[in-house]
Amino acid sequence: MMVVGTMTLVVAARGSIALGGWNAAVLGLGSALVGPLLGFFADRFGQRPVLLLAGTLNSLGLLALAAVAYSSLPDTVVLAVGFLIGATSPQIGPFSRTRLVHLILTRLPEPRRARTLNATMGYESAADETAFVFGPLVVGLLATTMTPVAPMIGAAVLTLIFVTAFALHPTARATPASTDSPTRQAPAHELRSLRILIVVAGALGVGLFFGTVLTSLTAVLAQSGRADSAGLIYGVMGIGSTILALSIGLFPEGFSLRSRWVVFSALMLASMLGFARADGVGGLVAAMAVAGLGIGPTIVTLYSLAAERAPQGRSATVMTMLGSATIVGQSAASALTGAVAESAGTQVAVWLPVAASAIVVLCAVLNALGTTRLIEQAARREHAAAQQAQALAQKPADRL
Repeated sequence: MMVVGTMTLVVAARGSIALGGWNAAVLGLGSALVGPLLGFFADRFGQRPVLLLAGTLNSLGLLALAAVAYSSLPDTVVLAVGFLIGATSPQIGPFSRTRLVHLILTRLPEPRRARTLNATMGYESAADETAFVFGPLVVGLLATTMTPVAPMIGAAVLTLIFVTAFALHPTARATPASTDSPTRQAPAHELRSLRILIVVAGALGVGLFFGTVLTSLTAVLAQSGRADSAGLIYGVMGIGSTILALSIGLFPEGFSLRSRWVVFSALMLASMLGFARADGVGGLVAAMAVAGLGIGPTIVTLYSLAAERAPQGRSATVMTMLGSATIVGQSAASALTGAVAESAGTQVAVWLPVAASAIVVLCAVLNALGTTRLIEQAARREHAAAQQAQALAQKPADRL
C-alpha cells in the first residue's frame, strides 16, 4: 500500500509517471538499505525503541510527501522524502513474526511447535496478502472518491496509532533482546550464508511478482478504458491466497518446506503464463484466482524457512531482510514495468510477471537441491560416525 499510495500521489501531483516510478524505486532503496539495520537494532536493543522512533518518523515522512508533492520544490526533494519513507518503514510484519516465533519456541512443548509455527506463519502471510492485494484497492478508492492526498494522511494516522500500540504491547518484552538474560547473538557473517540468502532472493522474487502483476494488469485494462477496475481484478488474487495461507497448518508434515516452495511457485508461474495469454477480462480474473493459490503458500513457506534458518539472536534481522527484499522487488518492478508498458507496449509488459515468477521457481529449485545435498551430507556423516563407533566397540572383543 505504501508503494502504490506514494506513486499515485506523485503522479497526480507532478503529472509525471516517470517521477512516480523513480519515487517508488528510491522508496524501495531506502527500505533495502535501512530495513535490515532496524532488525539489527531490534535484535540488539529490543523492538520497542526501534518501533517508536521508526513509526514517528514514518508518519512525518508521509505527511511531508503530501505537502512537498504539491509544492514548487524540485523533484529531488520529492525523491528524498520518498527515500525517508522507505528507510523508516516500521517493519511490523517481520517484527511480529519474530515475537511469535520466540513465544512458540520458548513457551510451547516441542510436539506442538511445528504445527503451531505453520499456522502462525499462515496467519501472518494472510495479513501481508491483505496489505499487498487489497492495499492498492483502498488507495484507489480513497484517491478517486476524495483526493490523492487522502491515502497519505490516512496512512500517517494509522501508522502513528497502530505502530505505537504494537510497540507498547506486552509481547515486545518477549523477544530475546528484551529479556533479563538476552540470547547470545551468532556472528553477523552467518547472515550471509547461502541458505539464508536464497530465501531472501525468493522474497525479492515475490516482490517483483507483486509489482509486475499490478502494473501490467493496470496497463492492459487501461487500453480498454477499464483502468479503474484494476484494483478489483487484482483483489481476486487475495481470495485463494488468504484461504490457502490460513490453511497451511493443515498440510501433512511430510509435505516439506522445500517441496512446498517448488510446488506453489510453479503454480505462480503457470498462472502468469495464462495471464500473459489472457484474452479478455474473464481470462485475467481466472489468472488472478490461480495466482492466489500459489502466492499465499509461497510467502508462508519463505517466512517459515527464515524462522527455521535464522542464526541465534538474529531472527528480527533475517525477517526484516525478507520484508525489505519484498518491498525492493515491488518498487523496482512497478517502475520497470511501467516504463516497459509505455515504451514497448503491454504485449511485452505482460511477460514480466512470468519472468518474476520464474525467479521464484529458480530459487525454489536451487533451495531444494541445496537442502537435499545438505541432508545427504548429514546422512553420510552420521553413517561414518556409526561405523566408527561400531569399530571402536569391536576392538576390545577382538583382543579377547
